[in-house]
Amino acid sequence: MAAATVTSKGQITIPAKVRTALAVDAGDRIEFVEVEKGQFAIVAATRSVQELKGRFQGKRSKPVSIEEMNAVILKRASRSR
Repeated sequence: MAAATVTSKGQITIPAKVRTALAVDAGDRIEFVEVEKGQFAIVAATRSVQELKGRFQGKRSKPVSIEEMNAVILKRASRSR
């Protein structure tokens, strides 16, 4: 998992791994696309937002349990070490 810190001016530095995956460089534009309430995808602005249609799952048919959430958190935390 890549992380960034927000400065007092509301700016962030996008980690190199993320910039590489998005194929963006200095001066390129990125867009923040809300995929669910409180969750955003970072997208290189070289693509149309319409191209994203169908890439993200809609709401799950059943609610996620606390146990499922904790399992995912633990799994992702162990990968970042």
